[in-house]
Amino acid sequence: MDGPEPQLLLLLLFGALSASIITVDAQSDGCEVDLGGFLHSPFNDSSSLTCRPVWNNFILRYSQDPENVLTVVLSTVYTSGWVGMGFSSDGMMVGSSAMVGWINNVGKAHIKQYYLRGQSSSEVVVNEGQLKFAARKPVVALHSASIYLAFQLQFEAPVTQQEIIFAFGTATPRNFHLTKHEDKTSVSFDFSAGVSSASSTSSSSYPYQLKRNHGALNIFGWGVLLPIGAIIARYFRQHDPLWFYLHTIIQFAGFIIGLAGVVTGIALYDKLHADVLSHRALGIFVLVLGILQVLAFFLKPDKDSKIRRYWNWYHHWAGRLVLFLAAVNISVGIHVGSAGSVWKVCYGIDLAILLITVILLETMLWLRRSKKTTDAPAFQMHPT
Repeated sequence: MDGPEPQLLLLLLFGALSASIITVDAQSDGCEVDLGGFLHSPFNDSSSLTCRPVWNNFILRYSQDPENVLTVVLSTVYTSGWVGMGFSSDGMMVGSSAMVGWINNVGKAHIKQYYLRGQSSSEVVVNEGQLKFAARKPVVALHSASIYLAFQLQFEAPVTQQEIIFAFGTATPRNFHLTKHEDKTSVSFDFSAGVSSASSTSSSSYPYQLKRNHGALNIFGWGVLLPIGAIIARYFRQHDPLWFYLHTIIQFAGFIIGLAGVVTGIALYDKLHADVLSHRALGIFVLVLGILQVLAFFLKPDKDSKIRRYWNWYHHWAGRLVLFLAAVNISVGIHVGSAGSVWKVCYGIDLAILLITVILLETMLWLRRSKKTTDAPAFQMHPT
């Protein structure tokens, strides 16, 4: 058969999967923008505001006076949806109070305080929270391609180290109902020094880093290595016994990495006690099936055994069920973990590459079998 060799397709699969997990976070500095043209006093005095890029395209300008009034101007690139800045005692969203601003569909600007009682949208309550406003009324302005949230908060003491949450959503709120965020981060920001450091949910701290490790390990183990091992077992049997050794090594490696992902998930649950019953239940079921697959390998009957075909049937279909449920649970985990669009896109690319590879190899296998059937000599009858 003419066309790409299976070995080349496998190499391309490895390369593409590796490239799909590489992401780059861009951060732009908009501190040079003059606020005088679209914000009123005291938010328009750029010289009195300290300016710091804090996350992606989020720019934080702030100042603090002797009366413990914190002036904040938060800006970021904007097309639609909402932008928020939360103040938290522990770096977690639940229990925090947030200032959220947006431009509605008819061009009217809104800025409201929200109190985050829980994780569901119904528990994000408008016009409630622990933030106390100063004399100046909060404002929202749209300038060029950016939105600006400007507000003043009154504190009882000077604000120094504070857990800050930045988030945004792509859907415009209706009737002040705040939709789920598209992405978020949390930093511990020192307003006295103007520097930020890792907080309890920042990208370099515990337990946020534990959540990232949980997702990465499970995706690479259950979502990358195990499917590749299964592909080798089905489409590369002509390279005996190489296919068997590769299949065994890759499957064991995938199971160990996936098991590490489960362990990090247990540690994450012990820390956060998140209500993700469906994700946990699917994870436990997938793990049990994976353990049974490993045990089945050690209990494999000889090729000449009468029960070998039953073992083959179980091993093949149980393995396919593991891969399918693992893919479902990874998708559920990305959703309930609010991992963001980058994780969704990367895992979507992973699934697309695997699906395209399987379709190509299945077609090649079918053509190879058809050719063998065509080339087989016909049975001829000779007169006696």
